[in-house]
Amino acid sequence: MERMNEIQDTGVMRAISAHDEAAMLPQPEDTELLIVTGMSGAGRTRTAETLEDLEWYVVDNLPPSLLGSLLKIIGPATGITKFAAVVDVRSGKFFDDLEDDLRALEESKIPHRLLFLDCEDEELVRRFESVRRPHPLQGDGRLMGGILAERALLTSLKDQADIVIDTTKLSVHDLARKVRQLVAGENADPTTPKITVTSFGFKYGVPLDADNMVDVRFLANPYWVSELRHLTGHDREVSDYVLGLPGAADFVGQYSDILASIMKGYARELKPFVNIAVGCTGGKHRSVAIAEAVARKLRDKGLVVRTVHRDLGKE
Repeated sequence: MERMNEIQDTGVMRAISAHDEAAMLPQPEDTELLIVTGMSGAGRTRTAETLEDLEWYVVDNLPPSLLGSLLKIIGPATGITKFAAVVDVRSGKFFDDLEDDLRALEESKIPHRLLFLDCEDEELVRRFESVRRPHPLQGDGRLMGGILAERALLTSLKDQADIVIDTTKLSVHDLARKVRQLVAGENADPTTPKITVTSFGFKYGVPLDADNMVDVRFLANPYWVSELRHLTGHDREVSDYVLGLPGAADFVGQYSDILASIMKGYARELKPFVNIAVGCTGGKHRSVAIAEAVARKLRDKGLVVRTVHRDLGKE
């Protein structure tokens, strides 16, 4: 393949065939390369989204000949150690060279896996008709003609695949679970949501991205205690005052238990990020103290939690 012109992506890269450069690409042992391909309509988009949720660097619709160039930029120095490339017939004639490019990776001892997504023809027809989009190889012909042409083109690749997932009877959630299991390993638990507990003041408006919101204005306001007014919920004096109020400690414990139960449901539904909002009048005293207390309880339960105090410092 002739050398291509420079392209702009994350900086200027010169696209050189993997045949020319693969042998020159040292790859750290902890770097993972996953090549995703398969039938159009079989779930490549959902697979790519799932990999991104697992913090993979994903490039979609990549001409296979650019694999070599992109591999040069991944590694611990860039913070990119998990790289996935979605390659398929949308790349046109570039796709014709995929098997040669894979062979070059094999010869260069670059560790990689090939994930192939398959689906029965009848289900593919139903999916394309439901979204009212043509098949990439359909042209002016019939949808079924495009599906059959693609299947014939991909037969050899499917035989070479390390992983084959048949998505015919899988929902989008089932597919995501399957990908997580195969990529992260059976014993890994990549489904636990990352939680943000956000304190805020109702006087400044409620957070629009809150998944769960609680109002702690049922607790006495430290603002009216002169020696506490100038402090915040981060200060021990305010925290002790708020958590020592009648019902405060019970609320923190019970609410944390409820949230832990909710997180199990979110994990089943593959929700990767959850925002818990805790509000008081100004977002300075009660909400901050309660948010920090709830976060500590959730961490004690083994959950991944950070706190954000949206309105702290506002007048």
